[in-house]
Amino acid sequence: MERDSRSPAGLAGPVAVGDSDRPLPRDPQSAGGRPVAVHLWSDIRAPRLLLDAQHSETLAQYTARTPSPGRYGLDGEQLAAVAEQVDLRGRGGAGFPFATKLRAVAAATAGEAGVAHVVANGEEGEPSSAKDRYLLATRPHLVLDGLLLVATALTAGRAHLYVSDDDLVPLLRAAVRELETPVPIEVFQAPRGYVSGEETAVVRALSGGPAKPTAKPPRPFESGVDGSPTLVSNVETLAHLARAVRFGPAMVACDGPAHAPGTTLLTVVPDIGTPRLVEVPFGVTLRQVLHALGGFTRGAAVPPLLAGGFFGGFLPQEALDLPISHDALRAAGPGLGCGAFLVLLHSCPVSAAADVLAYFDRENAHQCGACFNGTAAMHAALARLADGAALPDDIANLRRWGTTLPGRGACATLDGAARVALSLLEQHQELTESHVGERCVRCHEDAFDRSDTRFRVRWPTRPQEER
Repeated sequence: MERDSRSPAGLAGPVAVGDSDRPLPRDPQSAGGRPVAVHLWSDIRAPRLLLDAQHSETLAQYTARTPSPGRYGLDGEQLAAVAEQVDLRGRGGAGFPFATKLRAVAAATAGEAGVAHVVANGEEGEPSSAKDRYLLATRPHLVLDGLLLVATALTAGRAHLYVSDDDLVPLLRAAVRELETPVPIEVFQAPRGYVSGEETAVVRALSGGPAKPTAKPPRPFESGVDGSPTLVSNVETLAHLARAVRFGPAMVACDGPAHAPGTTLLTVVPDIGTPRLVEVPFGVTLRQVLHALGGFTRGAAVPPLLAGGFFGGFLPQEALDLPISHDALRAAGPGLGCGAFLVLLHSCPVSAAADVLAYFDRENAHQCGACFNGTAAMHAALARLADGAALPDDIANLRRWGTTLPGRGACATLDGAARVALSLLEQHQELTESHVGERCVRCHEDAFDRSDTRFRVRWPTRPQEER
């Protein structure tokens, strides 16, 4: 890919040109999935990430509603201090403290200007999440503001917007052209895939290689894009950072408890019906969220669900009344992850688990033998259970694989697949065992298309008819 040769210190504005400007072939599933509707939570006092709007926010609109836009005077330590005051953690899945990542890249550059790379990771490979696509489509200047705050604090040589959606790429390039940026920004169109957004896959793709994970170490902060120290951050994380800087940590702390200030975005996806995107304060419970959204419960009861998207696993029923936070949900098992929750209104948990494992099997990077063979084996065992054709050792094997396979791949795909299988047995043991020797009626009546997942969602780039 051709790089922009202008001085990193100059005003860049336009995106880099070259191979990344040529549209990739359209994925036949790119327009698939159910459109997500926004639900505005009433009890939020700080400026929201979610807006009651159907169109992309312009630079003029963002500037009008944001204090001190376009000012980038914070250094790395000052920016890290703001992130610590609001306990900002990554929203891509791991929940890693943003300040720690920022300081690691700053230390790796030893203060040398023009060395670091900063990446806004918008490759939302998680099929059940739409929050990042919403932010990029509707609030591109909020994300760009966060990206530039980090890039200028690190005196980076280049910033990158890493996305795969065909409809988002021209929108984001137009948003970049509206700016006079202190750091060059490249909008990079990545191949679509579950592992394409893993941070080492991001670095590898931006460096001219395939968008597939690599073994760690080195980690991106040590050797990232083109061998340079690189900070890769999810776009929601950058949006929260921009809000904290522009409005102040005290304003962000108006929502949520003292130990978990602020808000987070959730994508709540039923197996049937309309998925919802909602911004909630930390500290509310998942049970409160599901009842407030309407249609996600069976009277007072909450149906089985998976937390943290495909990577999380089945949530214990007692965890429904825990406050939503990274620490509380991690202690319960699945963790908050990317903020996606899959609600099984109709599906049998065994069928749903087979669906998720089938997706992992299809999306495997085909790089690590343990992952390639392990996800295929777990998928096959769960498919047999759902089809009423279980083998005598299938449940025992699933329990063994769920315990011994995590940690044996270059990325965490195998860990996620094993967690789904093991959590199914832990949270729904009797139900799963009842699938041995007889066919489950609900699994038999399952009419979902097995060529893709029933939990795929999308954020429509055109105005929604129903809000």
